[in-house]
Amino acid sequence: MTIKIPPLFDHQRRSVEFFQTQPTGLDLSDPGTGKTRVQIELFSARRARGGGKLLVVAPKSLLRSAWEDDFRKYAPWLRTSVAFASNREEAFSADADVYITNTDGVNWLAKQKPSTFRDFDTLVIDELSSFKHATSQRSKSLSKLRKYFKYRYGLTGTPDSNSVTDLWHQCFIIDDGKRLGTSFYAFRSQVCQPQQVGPMPQMVKWIDREGAELGVATLIKDITIRHKFEECVDIPENHQFTLQYHMSKAQEQKYLQMADIAMTSINRQVINAVNAASVMTKLMQIASGAVYDEAGNYAEIDTGRYELVADLVQQRAHSVVFFNWKHQRDNLIREFEARGITYAIIDSSVSDKRRAEAVTLFQKGFYKVLLAHPQSAAHGLTLTRGTSTIWTSPTYNLEHFLQGNKRIYRISQTEPTETIVLLAAGTIEERVYEKLLTKNEKQANLLAVLQEYKDEISDSKGTNENAG
Repeated sequence: MTIKIPPLFDHQRRSVEFFQTQPTGLDLSDPGTGKTRVQIELFSARRARGGGKLLVVAPKSLLRSAWEDDFRKYAPWLRTSVAFASNREEAFSADADVYITNTDGVNWLAKQKPSTFRDFDTLVIDELSSFKHATSQRSKSLSKLRKYFKYRYGLTGTPDSNSVTDLWHQCFIIDDGKRLGTSFYAFRSQVCQPQQVGPMPQMVKWIDREGAELGVATLIKDITIRHKFEECVDIPENHQFTLQYHMSKAQEQKYLQMADIAMTSINRQVINAVNAASVMTKLMQIASGAVYDEAGNYAEIDTGRYELVADLVQQRAHSVVFFNWKHQRDNLIREFEARGITYAIIDSSVSDKRRAEAVTLFQKGFYKVLLAHPQSAAHGLTLTRGTSTIWTSPTYNLEHFLQGNKRIYRISQTEPTETIVLLAAGTIEERVYEKLLTKNEKQANLLAVLQEYKDEISDSKGTNENAG
């Protein structure tokens, strides 16, 4: 029986050609452009020539739904073994060509004997930005492991969602510090400037210098490829907009009381970064309809926002709705059930099996809405049955926001799509969303330089081919 493998898209073919000459590299292409397929193609060819085995490190939600499934689809002759926390020893003892584990699996791998990696030569890190903090335990573990792999590739469409300093450890893992240096603090001093934010000497915030992202892009562009989603895929347009939610009187009063407490703290200069984050979170929670105590229990203030979300869902064929807090999930479930709206949930309480079933049934049209937490569902999943992405309230995590919006707006989408963000009028939610867009603009500057560099290479190659 002949197995028919779908052909590469043109942009994927260019990525394969680029990485064939690069033992280490970064693929910073947009979500949905098929970065996984490129790495499968590269490794499959290398393995056929007698190369070593492959270790894939990816978010838990992508182990089966993206990597294992794609290997079966595009390189079924390669044997895969998927390692979760419950079966790591068994999975890595299996006879396979490809071993796929989650991001925290590197902590277990770092404790294994060097002989464990004797037959490996390739490391692929999906969502490389998960390792942007050099001081995290999993980043330290991955740094220890990198020396065992001759070929190293990092994939992410959101490389610097907070600051250009996010890139330092990601690049260090890939090139051992050849481009951005071996010291984070030396790198930070070059690309950032300190800003005093409090009376104590240690109360300093590091701000990106103007044009820093462009300078960094120049340093890493020789090992980086980047494709914009809209240039790779013929797809109907996505329309993004905000929708104002007006709080009830009781909710507004509660919000203003909390805001007064925050301002009093600031005026007395007793507020620090931790307190500021706590105050902001409480304001966002109140604006979204509840207040939490220290034990994590919540008291409802207003449920009008969830009625609005349900109204939006009812007016559309299929939607993906993101929530940030437990009270949002609970209230949305209550509202959906009261209206007879069919739904499935993806969050940390849902098993991998139930998650896969939810995605499959949503794609078949069985559910009208997929209710999801961005940490569990923002990466990798294909949810193109949906034509609307609704954010119950804004998130300050740019990576979650950009990745979450790409669940419906990706290859195989045939309908126009929309992204709706609900904002409580006159509250901190508006500021959070504004800051999110500013973060995206800074990241877009870096990605634009890399995109231009890729275009220059393509133009130069075309000129040379024509000349020949």
